[in-house]
Parts: sequence; structure tokens; C-alpha cells
Amino acid sequence: MHVIVATDGSRQSLAAAKHLKSFADPTKVTDISVVAVIRPLASVAFADDTSEGKWPSDGSFRDAAQSAVDTIAAVYDGWGPKVHKRIRSGSAANEIIKAAKQYDAGLVVVAAGGRGLSDAVLVGSTAQRVQHYAPCPVLVVRPAPRKKK
Repeated sequence: MHVIVATDGSRQSLAAAKHLKSFADPTKVTDISVVAVIRPLASVAFADDTSEGKWPSDGSFRDAAQSAVDTIAAVYDGWGPKVHKRIRSGSAANEIIKAAKQYDAGLVVVAAGGRGLSDAVLVGSTAQRVQHYAPCPVLVVRPAPRKKK
């Protein structure tokens, strides 16, 4: 089975990638495509919070996306399945769905609430669209509950 693991460069997407590894059988997963989507016309097209400053300092969105993809892909080092690193351009939900169709995915893994202006308004909007329109099952990994102060 081919699995699409989407990253938006958030720590939540890294947690989602690790969650897949916590329960999936690596003998049943043949390929993993780690997919990052750059939104070319967005004011903040891509920011990498997963690599802790390891990506080049020139501020390139593509470099940030590549760094995030590399970090997520490293989660699966030595695990078994073949890992593909893919950077796409366009709407995040649309590109994740297209990738799932293109690679005949058996599962899509996506984080809910990775990025957004407001948890109340935008949590999971990409995840919701992927969940509704993907051609295969979708694992939506929600963020850990916030601790009350």
C-alpha cells in the first residue's frame, strides 16, 4: 500500500507522521510519499517549524518545504517502506488529493490544525477537504489538547 504523508512544515504534521509509524505494519506499507505543497501566491507560502533551523537562511519557500519534507522523511529511515519526497505547488488540499489519485494511495495522513489564523475558524480546513474528497481513507491526526493554565 502507498501512503501519502502531508506536511505543512508544522510540528503537528511531524506528530502525524510519527503517529502513522506507531501503529502501521511496515510490511504492508510499500511506499510513503511525503508531500509538501507550496502556495505560490500566499503571503506566507511555506514555513518550516519541524527542522529547528536546519534549513538554509535565504528564506526560500521551496527550501523551507524541502527541509520539512526531509525532516518528515527521516522519521521513516530504516523502517522498511520506500520513501519518496515530493514538493507540489497549488492549493494544499487539491494537491494532496491529486497525489493520492496519482500514486494510487491506500491511505492519506494529514494533521488537523497545523497552521491557521484561528484555532476556532481554521483548524482542519485542509484536513476536512482532504477527508471529504480523497479517493482513499484519510487519517486525520488532531493536535494534543492544550493544557489549561
